Order: sequence, then C-alpha cells, then structure tokens
Amino acid sequence: MSNNVSGLPVGRGLIYLVVAGAAWGTAGAAASLVYRTSDMGPVSLSFWRCAAGLAVLYAARLLTGWSGRSRAAAAAAPLPLGRRVGRAAATGIGLAVFQTAYFAAVSATGLAVATVVTLGAGPVLIALGARLTLGERLGRGGLASVAGALSGLVVLVLGGGDATVDPMGVLLALLSAAGYSAMTLLTRWWGRDGGADSSGATVGAFAVTSLVLLPFAAAEGLVPHTDAPGALLLLLAYVATVPTALAYGLYFAGAAVVRSATVSVIMLLEPVSAAVLAVALLGERLTAATLAGTLLMLGSVAGLAAAEARDARAARRARGDVVAV
Repeated sequence: MSNNVSGLPVGRGLIYLVVAGAAWGTAGAAASLVYRTSDMGPVSLSFWRCAAGLAVLYAARLLTGWSGRSRAAAAAAPLPLGRRVGRAAATGIGLAVFQTAYFAAVSATGLAVATVVTLGAGPVLIALGARLTLGERLGRGGLASVAGALSGLVVLVLGGGDATVDPMGVLLALLSAAGYSAMTLLTRWWGRDGGADSSGATVGAFAVTSLVLLPFAAAEGLVPHTDAPGALLLLLAYVATVPTALAYGLYFAGAAVVRSATVSVIMLLEPVSAAVLAVALLGERLTAATLAGTLLMLGSVAGLAAAEARDARAARRARGDVVAV
C-alpha cells in the first residue's frame, strides 16, 4: 500500500493520522490544566505551543536528519527557495487561522458548538475541494462513512443538549474549518509531485504560525502568572511535544499520501480521544450520547481507512507493483 510518488506507504500514513488525531485530543485536557494552574490566555497558549513545538521539531530534524522524503525525491534537485518559502507561508497561515479562529469561536459560542461546526464543516469543505482541485472521489461508501462520522460528532458533542449558538461564533468556527481545509488540501496537492518534505513542511509551517501569533499573544500577555511554575512548565512541555510536534509531524506526513477526505474524517478522532480522557481522567460521567457518538465515529473512521487501504492496494496491483506495508 505504498504511495508511488512520496514513498510513504498509504497504510503507514493511515497509522500516522490515527496517532495524530488521538494525540490532538489530549491537547484540550492539557490546556484545561494549564488554565487551572495559571492565568495564561488561549492565544498565548497557542503561541507557546507552536513556538516550543517548532524548537522540538527543528532539534529532531537536526539530530535525526529525517525529512519524510523518499530516496528518489531526496536524490532529486531540491525545490527552489521561493517555492519552499511560499509553501511554508501558505501552510503556516492556514494553521494560524485554524487554531486562532477556533479558540475565538470557543470563546464566542462555547466549546460544543465550536467543535461541531469546525470539525463538522471540515470534512465537507475538504471533500468538495478535493473533488474540484484534486479529482478525488469518495464513492457511496465514502460518503456514507463521512455522514456517519458527522452524525457521531453531533451526538458526541451536543448529546447533553445544553449548547447555545452565537452567530459570530459559528462564523468564526467556519473560518477555522476553512483554514484547516486549506492546510489539508495544500499538503495533499504538494505530496502528489514527489517533492514533499513532511519534516521541513512542519517546521516551516510552525515558524510562520509562531510569527503570525506573536503580536496577538504579546497583546494578551506572553508571561503568565502562576503559583506552580514547575507544573506549568511540564504541561507546556507536554503540549509542545505530543499533541504538537509529534502529532503535526505525523499529520503532515500522512496527509501527503492519503486522500484528503479520508484525512479529515480520521482527524475526527480528536474529540473521541478528548471524550475518553474526560471520562477516564477528569471525572466526567459516561453518558449514552458519549458512548453512541464514539462508536459511530470509530466505526466510520475504521470503514473509511479500510476503503483507503483497499483502493491503494488495488491501484498498485493494477500497475504491477510490489505491495509494501
């Protein structure tokens, strides 16, 4: 199940995305603990998340030399500097819009509605964009999986029935979904030409995002006040490494070889992971809505991932290639 252009097997790309989605879901619980131990604001947390994640990613890139490129792509001439800067700027701006607009939507209309609108609109926008720009088709099975995943998202997040809707918050959530969709589609588009450098793309995107967020974080307050500086530093270190450096590194690598709509549905594992942590670690009650929504989303993700792997395997067999896992 290997992508013949980038060299990363599609099956491995699916695993990368599953791990990334699960890791993203831990960021919310970590952020809640950050807010409990300090007066850090959401924009400042987003800035430090990206800036510290950038440092971790860059150090890992220097130490390991990993670029996420195939041998053939690594042997080819590198992309011109202007194209590399342009790609980093486009991806970084998309990431900044995605994160900042989502935090603003949460503030305006609440976590539940912001999550449903952002993550629910994402797969729809990505499926339409992938069809128009990449020629990717979902098919009936894929459409059913997307519908099931979105239904599960609504049940999981709005199952309590106590959400309130603010029009400005909904618009901000849609803006966040647009930023996420642009980031995903661009990553997939660039991954098709064999020049994708997932490690370099992640480092560049985080550098741009940190620069974009810096003035807003400075206005909010870069240095928080806390009575537990050691605990705060540990929490920030976790946020910078697991749901940021690790998760986004895996995300950009997987998104370059997996169909865009499949990427968007697999990333819906984020609220599933967050719900599991809320029940297991934060003492929240396991409700029927939580269980039903989780099962719907996990089933849809599994079905779409299986279809993606099957299609990749069939395509390689049709070309007479050796199937790699």
